[in-house]
Amino acid sequence: MRRAASVEQYIAESSGEVRGRLRELRALILKTAPEAVESISYGMPFYAYHGRLVYFAAQHGYIGLYVPPPIIANHAKELAGYTTTKSAIHFPKDEKLPTTLITQLIKARMRHNVAEERLCAKHVR
Repeated sequence: MRRAASVEQYIAESSGEVRGRLRELRALILKTAPEAVESISYGMPFYAYHGRLVYFAAQHGYIGLYVPPPIIANHAKELAGYTTTKSAIHFPKDEKLPTTLITQLIKARMRHNVAEERLCAKHVR
């Protein structure tokens, strides 16, 4: 797949087997974080909300949701059934997306970003 210029293009050019899930994931992110700014970063759909919020990508065999640390480590118990790394969760392409869990992770990252921003602002004064 060539580099997409927009999230719409990224989804449209993804394989048909995952296109619906990618649309669902995009809608879930925008519903959970309506103020997030959507763009393409590192060739993937990216969302910013007071800093880096989440990325997602269609990979071989799974849909990757990329959440900057420490969110995945903080939710290790809830994510026990999934393959994870420090900043990625692999959702199998052939399974329904765990929308409640994804919403929880996005909200946790939003809270983290706002808290970090406030902490940085205190140190600048």
